[in-house]
Amino acid sequence: MTDTNMITTILKAADEKKAFDIKLLDIKKLTTITDYFLICSGNSERQVKAIAKGIEEKMYKLGYILKNKEGHNVGRWILLDFGGIVAHIFYKEDREFYNLERLWVDAEDIDVDKFITYN
Repeated sequence: MTDTNMITTILKAADEKKAFDIKLLDIKKLTTITDYFLICSGNSERQVKAIAKGIEEKMYKLGYILKNKEGHNVGRWILLDFGGIVAHIFYKEDREFYNLERLWVDAEDIDVDKFITYN
């Protein structure tokens, strides 16, 4: 089960590293692999890696276990699996190419603004 604190932590961590076009998709009615997909983009491979590292660090500090990590060496599409949430951090061109949002078009798009407070 995914709690609000988990969602808030992962979204804020991505936002703090200047991830853009942040989407949170509720897919729990569509699959059993996870409850949510976080999808976000970075402008460079370095930024993609920084976003992933920021997410990992924040989640670890709160005791959330990283179950699987893919793509970190290349830095164009990094997947972080925390069980209830799977984060997909893309280099912007790769995100456009793979277009996960299109593949999960039936998923509920959650308003991330209710989790991230902008100053």
